[in-house]
Amino acid sequence: MTLRLDPQQRAAALRRLRTEEFDIVVVGGGVTGAGVALDAATRGLSVAVVERRDWAAGTSSRSSKLIHGGLRYLEQLNVGLVREALRERGLLLEQLAPHLVRPVPFMYPLSRRYVERPYVGAGLALYDTLGGARRAIPRHRHWSKRRALQVNPGLDPDALVGAVRYYDAQVDDARHTLLLVRTALDHGAVAAARVEVTGLLHSVGRVAGVRVRDRLTGDEHAVRARAVVNATGPWSDQVQQLAGASPVHVRPSKGIHFLVPRERLDLRTGLILRTEQSVLFVIPWQRYWMIGTTDTPWEHDVDEPPPHRGDVDYLLERVNAVLADPITSADILGVFAGLRPLLASDSGAEATATLSREHRVDESPPGLFSVTGGKYTTYRVIARDTVDAVAATLGRAVPGSCTERVPLLGAAGYRARVNERARLARDTGLHRAWIDHLLGRYGDLITELVELMADQPELARPLPGAPGYLRVEARYGASHEGALSVEDVLARRTRATFETRDRGLEAARAVAELVAEPLGWDGTRVNEEVERFRAFTEAALRAEAQTTDAAAIAARGPLVEPG
Repeated sequence: MTLRLDPQQRAAALRRLRTEEFDIVVVGGGVTGAGVALDAATRGLSVAVVERRDWAAGTSSRSSKLIHGGLRYLEQLNVGLVREALRERGLLLEQLAPHLVRPVPFMYPLSRRYVERPYVGAGLALYDTLGGARRAIPRHRHWSKRRALQVNPGLDPDALVGAVRYYDAQVDDARHTLLLVRTALDHGAVAAARVEVTGLLHSVGRVAGVRVRDRLTGDEHAVRARAVVNATGPWSDQVQQLAGASPVHVRPSKGIHFLVPRERLDLRTGLILRTEQSVLFVIPWQRYWMIGTTDTPWEHDVDEPPPHRGDVDYLLERVNAVLADPITSADILGVFAGLRPLLASDSGAEATATLSREHRVDESPPGLFSVTGGKYTTYRVIARDTVDAVAATLGRAVPGSCTERVPLLGAAGYRARVNERARLARDTGLHRAWIDHLLGRYGDLITELVELMADQPELARPLPGAPGYLRVEARYGASHEGALSVEDVLARRTRATFETRDRGLEAARAVAELVAEPLGWDGTRVNEEVERFRAFTEAALRAEAQTTDAAAIAARGPLVEPG
């Protein structure tokens, strides 16, 4: 049995945070912080990771959901970054997370005769070469205009003269980050969400830990550590300010995506399109198409950046330029926004789309290590480099990183469980499509959900208001995966907040009732949590109707905490 992220585990973690001294305390529970915790724990270091809100609540649940090398970085001649990212893509697909990461085909429409095909083809040939001889990822193929339109008849014939098809990979970023946390926990890390860092401890001229506040009870206490890792992404400079240190100059960039139903676009592959800002993707995502992203400087509070109609209109104009039947705002099911924590250049003058996606680890002041920049795909390398930097200051020998050989929870028996799909369907009474759905989200941890359904067969029914998920997934989110609010379940344990037109409102009461038992809620608390989620969602919908960042923030009003 794997260790659970549940209220009992959280209480035990808080007791350990009060009483133990750690080698490393990690601030931030996104993919970087979770990766650092796993890397440190698997080297035999004592490590704790704390998160102010929910695991992956910030940038790490709002990406394009791609595990990729980044074709456009080749154009910027950053071959090293692409090679590194493609190596990590292969590891994730084949060894570390085959239950979560899967290949996805893309088509690049060619709009200019003669010149563009050899240029794009040469870039993709290099992309294939840098990716190595990976069986999971086919090599690129050149297509004629006729072949491109046979595969993707929803394209405007006047928008292309031919095409090139290639493959990358995708992941549910929130699920992947959560399983990183659970895997770190399984290797001895201490992990607690809804724990906010309010200050830093100092001893003999070094940072020696953090002061934290439990956001559920208000209790405050110190956590002692030999080193502190600031892995808070867009919030990095705020942590630096707590230390009285110079900022690390993170330059946030906002990116938004929206979803339309799969049947709305007559396509068989994803698309990658050039824009004046960067590139635009049309990505197959479960029963939907995910379209994004923007890349614009963000000058406001980094908590909950709202998407708005101006962002959506920009994407609609670009994607409709290649569609035979243009989509409209009425087709859109949901929308989400996130911030990229980019490293600012020395001049600070470049557009965010041109800023480096490489990462950096700085120690300032002594004992505080801030990690900034980077790509989601290279989280494991970022974590390795961060722990290497910390280990050099601990005054003892520390083993090297071994995470390239540490599969995430759910991976070890995944392929065997796939072979057992027919038996799992018989045992649960579920259609094999539901078994495939659960295997692609939980891997061999599916047995834990099967046990819950055996005890309570009603959990095998679809979730009201979010029929792409089962009731058991909401229950499991609270009993095993650390969900502490309705929003945790609807935004990250499932993705109903951007897959449904009402942002999950119809599902909120069913979710609250499903998580009430593991979280110890009574009927009054259930009602309060449903109303809290309603206020949070209605504020977000007001913001989405605006046309500028400033107007969206004003329309939303004071940020409503979702729980």
